[in-house]
Amino acid sequence: MTAVLMGRPRSINVRKALWALDEVGADYRHEPWGEAGLSLNSDAFVALNPNRLVPVYREGEIVLWESNSICRFVARKAAREDLLPQDFVAAAAVEMWMDWSATTLAAAWRYAFMALMRDKPGYDDPGAIARSVTEWNGRLALLDAHLAAGGPYACGDHFTLADICLGLNVHRWRATPIDHAALPALLAYDARLRDRQAYRHWAEPDLA
Repeated sequence: MTAVLMGRPRSINVRKALWALDEVGADYRHEPWGEAGLSLNSDAFVALNPNRLVPVYREGEIVLWESNSICRFVARKAAREDLLPQDFVAAAAVEMWMDWSATTLAAAWRYAFMALMRDKPGYDDPGAIARSVTEWNGRLALLDAHLAAGGPYACGDHFTLADICLGLNVHRWRATPIDHAALPALLAYDARLRDRQAYRHWAEPDLA
């Protein structure tokens, strides 16, 4: 049965799931819920996810939401232990970086990104933008140091789900018009990720 991934591609969380699906070569259909004609407030969507948020993954009777959970499911279903190891210690390291990107890192960039790239009402305080940029650069400096010490990928010598989550965040940082900190290991990491077709597809400039 063909899976369905529901969600507008402008969402970084939707693109995480789409990249994971492409990375494993999954048979799926993408429906851009959240765009015109596909309302997240519709009865059909709310029945699948009462949070009214994307992405949502459907496959037969399987319905999943939360992007990191979808990525984990996709990797496990495809038996891709390179993306999410069976060993619980190695898997925990992958999931640590996945969750850090969705919580600590996302909290740092949210205000600046919403102000500068989404022009969202209520995100117009110059001081708050400056603080967000400082914290964003600071959080990514931690990742830069980690990569410099132990790269080339977040969890060592091979690509995992952690790099999907982190890679899209690094792309978002590069695409946002801010004063970027000098983070050479991070830029080298981004260049490595660009060798992957799925990254190039889901990290286009207009999808920051």
